[in-house]
Amino acid sequence: MNLSDLQPPKGRTQSKKRIGRGPGSGTGKTAGRGHKGQKSRSGYSRKRGFEGGQMPLHRRLPKRGFHNVFRVEYTIVNLDDLSKRFEASTDVTPDLLRTHGLIGRSDRLIKVLARGEMSVALTIHAHRFSRKASEKIVAAGGKAVELNRSQPKVVEDSGAEK
Repeated sequence: MNLSDLQPPKGRTQSKKRIGRGPGSGTGKTAGRGHKGQKSRSGYSRKRGFEGGQMPLHRRLPKRGFHNVFRVEYTIVNLDDLSKRFEASTDVTPDLLRTHGLIGRSDRLIKVLARGEMSVALTIHAHRFSRKASEKIVAAGGKAVELNRSQPKVVEDSGAEK
């Protein structure tokens, strides 16, 4: 059997409808668009959300809620993931979490949550810890080091005069 021998099952495909090819075809002359009117013209497209003059859904429903511009989002890391991946007395930093694939980017804010058990003593550097997570880390003999939330970006001076 070759790749070229493969065919769809019988009745699966339909032949293309040839529009505007004479009265015998069933879709000749007006090509299924009816007579005159805006919808029969070329280039016609109705507005997005238009429902024929009826009040459209996006205007029928009320506006709701708001977006808090001061919202701070954290990347979540759980204790069970940390205890599985790292040996005792390891300094767990955002860069190390990135290399182990626990977070996407190391410049994001990190919060450690208490899911699972902490079996190894680790020094964990993160921007936030849940209360239970920090208790479990200390109980296992480790340390929870809270990083500064607003780490300034280092911009090197190029020395070029203006």
